[in-house]
Amino acid sequence: MSGRKSLVIAAGGTGGHMFPAQALAEEMLDLDWDVTLSTDERGARFAGGFPEAVKVEIVDSATFARGGFLGKLTAPWHLLKGVVKATFKMARTRPTVVAGFGGYPAFPAMAAAWITRRPRLLHEQNGVLGRVNRFFARRVHVVACGTWPTTLPRGVKGIHTGNPVRGSVLAREDAQYIAPGDYPMSLLVMGGSQGARVLSEVVPGAIALLPPEIQQYLRVSQQARPEDMGHVQTIYANAGIVAEVQPFFHDVPSRLAEAQLVISRAGASSIADISVIGRPSILVPLAAALRDEQSANARGLVDAGAAISMNEKTMTALELAQVIHDILTEPTRAQAMADIAKTYGKPEATQSLVLLVEELAETRGRKRKS
Repeated sequence: MSGRKSLVIAAGGTGGHMFPAQALAEEMLDLDWDVTLSTDERGARFAGGFPEAVKVEIVDSATFARGGFLGKLTAPWHLLKGVVKATFKMARTRPTVVAGFGGYPAFPAMAAAWITRRPRLLHEQNGVLGRVNRFFARRVHVVACGTWPTTLPRGVKGIHTGNPVRGSVLAREDAQYIAPGDYPMSLLVMGGSQGARVLSEVVPGAIALLPPEIQQYLRVSQQARPEDMGHVQTIYANAGIVAEVQPFFHDVPSRLAEAQLVISRAGASSIADISVIGRPSILVPLAAALRDEQSANARGLVDAGAAISMNEKTMTALELAQVIHDILTEPTRAQAMADIAKTYGKPEATQSLVLLVEELAETRGRKRKS
């Protein structure tokens, strides 16, 4: 690395970890820091949005949650290999600060930062710590929380920064919300970076149940897994509804800005994007989440009146159709939901995290010199 200050960002696994990491990387580059992303091969697939100036280092990693018996048996070996490699590299390069955003791909770099005693912080996107962040919570100097309150280990204090959003989201922060009415209306359906089967199974049927006077104005954008796309497209086509169905939308911020209503999983990054741009939403937390973190993520918007939460295990097409109908036929209510969501957003989250990084670099640097 050069003589400039340097930041190693440890993240991976899903877009929920990578999007806030990308936001921090963009800002630190603007401040003339060197930035390196430490991730595994899976995490690297989500690194396409990072600026070209960010150096990407691929490390060995593994999760204990997938891969069957053999995968779980070999996971510790892959993690150990990654930690050893990252430790030797970090002992040589001595980055100014190491920032972890969770996910097993973050484990090697965070372990190396602890072993080499580099200044280090964590950012947790969800209202409940993930496994890797929970393991390191007592081994870092700062824990930044994207959702508040966040359940933390006893004795660990967190700082509420909010969840950083990408520059493409911030660019649409001032996009005016147009309440539903007798004109084309956009409905955005998001299932997170990996899609959501329950949304593919229930949402198209729910929209097909809406009365024709609403259907005629709808323009649907729905994210669906490749194996679900044919089923989803068929239902929309049979109902005569204009719909674009894709496995992944690269222009989510612009689609959010145009939407009258968003139906989404309650991932931390999705909620941050919805809040910063300010749109009414129907949230369907992931029921299979071990720590039920998506319910915790949704709670703030729901309690404030900006969103409605639905249980994926009990949600029916008829029930969802009624909720969609009520929002799209009550423009005053929809506008109020959008306004409340906007107040809940934290567009300054990236800057808050930048300040923590700079403060950590300064205070730990003074202690090393004293």
